[in-house]
Amino acid sequence: MSGETDHVEVPTRVLVHALIREDGTVRADELYTVANTLGMSDQQVRLCVKRLVAEGRFIHRGRGRKAELHATEDTTLALAPNADFLRYAFQQDGGLAPWDGVWHLAAFALPESARTARDALRETLVHLGGAQLQGGLYVCANAWEPYVEEAAHRLGAHGSLTLLTTTDLRQGDAREAAELARLLWPLQEIAERYHRLSGIARPRLARLTDPAGLSRAALLTIAVELAAELTRAMEPDPLLPPQLLPQPWPGTHARELVARCWAALHEREPGEARPTLFRLYADITREAARRAGR
Repeated sequence: MSGETDHVEVPTRVLVHALIREDGTVRADELYTVANTLGMSDQQVRLCVKRLVAEGRFIHRGRGRKAELHATEDTTLALAPNADFLRYAFQQDGGLAPWDGVWHLAAFALPESARTARDALRETLVHLGGAQLQGGLYVCANAWEPYVEEAAHRLGAHGSLTLLTTTDLRQGDAREAAELARLLWPLQEIAERYHRLSGIARPRLARLTDPAGLSRAALLTIAVELAAELTRAMEPDPLLPPQLLPQPWPGTHARELVARCWAALHEREPGEARPTLFRLYADITREAARRAGR
């Protein structure tokens, strides 16, 4: 599981979002060039852009490869929560977010007539790191209340939401925290995703730290691949405290490799034209290193 990996499956939407520059634009020429490098066709990209514009996520200006996409405010803001979770993950990796032993629970009951809101709230709770205990009862090891309440308000389900905390959680005969974590979350599957992320990051770090130059297209391609694989690894990760995880935890090593990649990307690609992710991820990793005293 720890070998190097070359090929990365990059969803077209991830490609577009990863290329948003600090001025909120995506240049069509860069988009198509990187897409072609990743094995995507121009038609595939055009269809994705059309969908994103129809959803109100981007404004399209110009034609062909001279066009630009302008990210709407909602699209820009949507990147912030993911950055929050990544920042928290690095804090955990550096021993800066010790667990206080408190479990955070959310319960809700919505009728069949509100099925859409009910399903959306379930998906949100899992996305936020929750595990289903039974029925409409979910548990998380982190303080997720602001995110849960925001989602419930947005879905019109806040009146049906109950939040509580406990330090005494049991399921069947299991009551020890690490044992509960093994029962409630698919830790092996999550670990395998991080092993794969490490296998993706290692050869790209070698290329980024090699004295030989890399073209802008090559730098952007590496950035997109890392963003896609990091997202794939972290989306199902509940970011459990290190005390609840098997040690050594592969997520810590994988994120450290990715951090070194982002630092190298940021150094090689200065200026306003670089993608927002270059600065955002580099800032997060530098902040984590500074707090850890490295």
